[in-house]
This record gives sequence, C-alpha cells and structure tokens, in this order.
Amino acid sequence: MDDAAVKASGFDLAALAKAPEAMSGVIAASDLSGAVTLVWRGGEIVRVDTLGKRDLESGAPMQRDTLFRIASMTKPITSLAALMLLEEGELYLDDPITRWAPEFKDMKVLKSPTGPLDDTYPAPRDITIEDLMTHRAGLAYGFSSVGPIAHAHQRALGDVLNSRMAPDDWMAALGALPLSYPPGERFHYSHATDVLGFLVGRIAGMDYRQFLVERIFQPLGMVDTDFYIPPEKRDRAAVVYRQDEATGALNPVAFDRHDAPPPYCGGGGGLISTADDYLKFARLLLNRGEVDGVRLLKPETVDLMRTNRLTAAQREHAFMGMPFWMGQGFGLGLSVVLDSEKQAWMSSGSEGSFGWPGAFGTWWQADPGEDMILIYLIQNSMELGPEAVANMGQSQRLGARLALPVWQRTVYAALSK
Repeated sequence: MDDAAVKASGFDLAALAKAPEAMSGVIAASDLSGAVTLVWRGGEIVRVDTLGKRDLESGAPMQRDTLFRIASMTKPITSLAALMLLEEGELYLDDPITRWAPEFKDMKVLKSPTGPLDDTYPAPRDITIEDLMTHRAGLAYGFSSVGPIAHAHQRALGDVLNSRMAPDDWMAALGALPLSYPPGERFHYSHATDVLGFLVGRIAGMDYRQFLVERIFQPLGMVDTDFYIPPEKRDRAAVVYRQDEATGALNPVAFDRHDAPPPYCGGGGGLISTADDYLKFARLLLNRGEVDGVRLLKPETVDLMRTNRLTAAQREHAFMGMPFWMGQGFGLGLSVVLDSEKQAWMSSGSEGSFGWPGAFGTWWQADPGEDMILIYLIQNSMELGPEAVANMGQSQRLGARLALPVWQRTVYAALSK
C-alpha cells in the first residue's frame, strides 16, 4: 500500500512506522525468533511487517506467507462452525450435549477444584452447548488447573500439544474425569471447544476437519489453514520456541509430523494458518457474517457471538492468574471489549472490539468502531504442562509477551484523530 493510501486510511505514517519497533528490540535481544504483523482498515491492508526468523537454525526469515500454529485462535473458528449448525436448526444453545455425547452423562463435580478426584458430588445438570461456547462447562485444561485434576488430564489425555488419541477415545477419557465446577457456574478455560468441535462432526455426520474444509475454509479461500502441514509446505512453517528461564535460550518445541490429516483435529487449538488466511475469517466476523460475496452466518447470529454472556460475578474471577476481565467479557467463543477505558490488560480497542489469543503468543482483534483488524503472529510457547498457570506469574522473561501490548498501543496511537 503506498503512502497516500495509508494516509487516506486514517493513519499517521510516521507514527505507524514505529509499530514494528516493539518487536525489533525483543528479537535483537534474542527473546523472540520473529513475527508477522498485519494492520487492515477500511477495506485495505494498511501495513504488513515481517521481522526476524521463522527458523533460527536455518536462518530462514519470516515471510508474509509463513505458517503459524495459531493455538486457541482456532476456538472462534470452531464456534463459527457450531453457529452454522445452529442456524440450520441442528442444535440450540440450551441443548444438553449428552444428546450427541453420552460420554458426558451423569458427570461428577469436585467438591473443591483443587481437591481429591474421588471427593465429588453429582452435577446438578448436564453441560449445554452454550456452556461449551462460554467455557462455563466445568471442564478443565491441565495447564489451567491446580491440584490432582491438572495431573489427571495429563494421564488421561496425554500431551496437550500432541494428542495421538482418536476423537471418540479422547471424548470418553475426558468424560470419565470429574468437572472442576458445576456447569454454568463460572468461566474456567478448558477443553470445552475441543468437545464442541467433535460434536460439530457428530451432528453433521462427517469428520470435524472435513466440515471446516468444506463449509468454511474452501468458501472463504483459506488455502493455508489446516490441522497439519503438508510436506510441500513445511519450508514455510515457523518453528515454535520456548525460552529457557535460566539461560534465555530459545529451544524448539517438538510437534508430531504428519503427512496426512492426523486422527485428532482439535477445535480448541490445533489449527495452522497464515496472516492473510486468518484475515479472511476476521473480516467475515467484522462484516457480520459475509466477506467477498460469501455469507456463512446471518448478521444477528454474529451479533449473538459478539455479545458478552458472562455475569458481573463471573468476570470477577481471574483468568490464567490475570485480571483479564477488567473492561471486557466473553461471548460465544470470543472476548469482547465492554469498556475501553478499563480494558487495559494486554490489549487496546474501542468498545465492541473482539478476538481471542493463542498460547504461542498469537493474537488478533477486530474493532468495529474503527473498522480495523489487527493480526499478530509469533511462535513463543508458554509451558503447557499440569499446573502451568500457577507458575506463570513467576516468569522473569516476558519480553516476547510484552511486545504485543506495545505494538497494539502504537498502532492505535497512530490513528489520526
């Protein structure tokens, strides 16, 4: 985009040019391997920056078409898939999931979320579709929990990054574990969206990945989004790194390599994508269900997705040990800004802005008030073993994560007012 077009989009050119500086210093300090960032506004891509390396060992640079593991940025796509079935009358928000998932009948609830696994009581009601979409199902992740239930997830489900289980076996293993909270009581980050994805497949009568490919990716032209990296695309993939707390070294995180779609395609965090592919999805939601002549949802359904459903009391609880809900809430698979003055934790955005981050540092946000989309892609993994949330606040090496809010605020500050 030329300078005149950037200026016409409402940005101060010199101020916007400072946005990459937040990452450049962190990359130079060897706290981050590289990044791809994208700014879209008013129908145009205003700026794309590619910084650092996608592979430190080979020296391969980040490129605009670099493939990233987007982790929980998968979740909003899974929510879109479920809402497509809702519009078709195949499911409703208040449906109990036991209608399709008998593995979750007669669930037990821990008397204490950190207590013994056998100290439980019967769940007062079944988990619903809405519970799954708002993380109020009472389910858990090992890394977001503390105590015996955290380690039980690791034993029953294996490595959260490399599940080798068939979907039906995985659902049975998860359903055999007790809930951390009764359904509907509170937001507790969990495998709920993975369950939702497998339900989409069961309801649609096809493999969940097949549903996404046929019903979402192909219509939107998301040609580089999938649950695995085909051999012919591997040289475009960014390596996921985890920084050693003691030495500062960036060490590669191992992932299983697949030559074909894997058995486990998790709707909670398994997708790989690019900045341009994800932009198509983000534009679809910003434009209330339609992009480039393709409509996947009705406007009123997208509005439902983008409306907070957490109560004031539920927003009082910390998320991943942080005051995440100050000024924001959570809709159907998306966080949404409720008060732009109070909402200051790891984000910028006017009221009504929505998005969701990923565990490898990826982040995106659509801002209806500014007609703007921001996409920020890095590959910097937090520890995802049992009880990882308990140790997050002890990290002394936060450069790679703190670069994001600096970049966000720099972009917003560059808007000409």
